[in-house]
Amino acid sequence: MKIVIDDKIPYIKGVLEPYAEVIYLSGDKTNVAVVKDADALITRTRTICNEELLAGSAVKFIATATIGFDHIDTEYCEKANIAWTNAPGCNSKSVEQYIASALMVLAEKHQFSLTEKTIGIIGVGNVGSKVARLCETLGMKVLLNDPPRVRAEKLKGFVGIDEILEKSDIITLHVPLNMEGEDMTFHLADSSFFSKTKHKPILFNSCRGEIVDTNSLKQALNDGQLSGAVIDCWENEPAIDLELLSLVDLATPHIAGYSRDGKANGTSMSIRALSKFFKLGINNWKCSDVEMPDNLDIFIDGTGKATQQILSDAILATYDIRSDDKKLRSSVETFEKQRGDYPMRREFPTYRIFCKINNIKAINKLKQLGFKL
Repeated sequence: MKIVIDDKIPYIKGVLEPYAEVIYLSGDKTNVAVVKDADALITRTRTICNEELLAGSAVKFIATATIGFDHIDTEYCEKANIAWTNAPGCNSKSVEQYIASALMVLAEKHQFSLTEKTIGIIGVGNVGSKVARLCETLGMKVLLNDPPRVRAEKLKGFVGIDEILEKSDIITLHVPLNMEGEDMTFHLADSSFFSKTKHKPILFNSCRGEIVDTNSLKQALNDGQLSGAVIDCWENEPAIDLELLSLVDLATPHIAGYSRDGKANGTSMSIRALSKFFKLGINNWKCSDVEMPDNLDIFIDGTGKATQQILSDAILATYDIRSDDKKLRSSVETFEKQRGDYPMRREFPTYRIFCKINNIKAINKLKQLGFKL
């Protein structure tokens, strides 16, 4: 058996060598000649798995170590009898951490209390549901929008997108990229979308670049329909729009889900799925060698500090989004390299907090976020 694996997928080298010939290549070098005699691919979003790549090949199975799978032509795979799988929810806690850091930075920059803000969450799947719980923990009012889930699950308490646009101070997008149909999300955030906003919200996009129409977003920022934006996912990556970069509050190179925990989860899910398909007998395999930060301990003196400041101290000690923003702005041309060489980032449950805090509310919230106290 031959397996072609994206060489940027971590924790995978050596795992499948006992069962197959394994070829490691960058996504842009995974071409027709390479996959022709391959039985399986383990890939990321940069490899377009379509008829052009797969026709006439021996590929029977594709695993993408990512939540998104719009780079896989699922209709063609079905016709060609090629099984495929993604890694739903693998990096949802990583995106939650990213959103938490951005919220704390913006609250400090614009001097507002999160407890006075309403956040509208569009897309309440694995990621959106965790972001919702985060925002509730931070004391925000949360509005949820997810028409496909409402139809399928008869959910109560969700709102329409017009109510999101009317009432939200912050809007965050967590939807898959659908190019057509009833739930089309391509350019969901367009000029019509922005024209309906009432409170000049801040827009977050950490799902897919094509969800937002770049020109409409620039116009909305220039015209004051939005008061700011946090952009991790861009149209035409890595050739991102430099004018948009200059307009947004925080800009990062598509790394919201790039915690080591999220990457390890994606790798583990891909290995297990491939094992089940080919009956390799490693269906419960899990990454065990995930790097640890140099310092697991966070010391917080909460004397005289409000709850939001204590939470901010803890969150930003694990990940400060401003470092990624600074790197991107100073070296836009290395967008892909910044993704490929992304530094070690671990999620909240990795850390222990030693706190001098006479604030039971803050202590309970830190526990809810997943910290060890």
